[in-house]
Amino acid sequence: MNLMKTAENFVHLRETHGLTQTALAEKLMVTRQAVSRWERGETLPSIDTLKLISETFQVSINTLLGEPVCQSCGMPLSDPDTISHESDGAANAHYCKWCYNEGHYAVDCTMEEMIASCLPHMTAQGFSEEQARAWLEQLLPTLDRWKQPVE
Repeated sequence: MNLMKTAENFVHLRETHGLTQTALAEKLMVTRQAVSRWERGETLPSIDTLKLISETFQVSINTLLGEPVCQSCGMPLSDPDTISHESDGAANAHYCKWCYNEGHYAVDCTMEEMIASCLPHMTAQGFSEEQARAWLEQLLPTLDRWKQPVE
């Protein structure tokens, strides 16, 4: 994890949402100094606070921490073997190889079908089906593949 990338993400999200450090601190029930330390890359929020920040800004914790995730299914892309490729062989670090390959989505599906296909993988990792579904329903709409165009 790159603390400076994480710090940049916090600043960007706060500013994009038009919040001051004080306003964000109030929303998260922390001090303005804590927000300032996160934004300078000195410290990280607690896990519970990361969850709250994730919910507040509608982004995944992996995104907050600067770790790339597949922009279709949300799977962490920390292993280079999971990254997709374009038709010319160039790596595409925005998607996993199961969701996107050779220049197009590997599977034509709806968001609900994507959630259904991800559930068994998450329950195998110890999540309850309800937890996994709730997390995916929150995460997927924030990913590039599923974002609705702004009108």
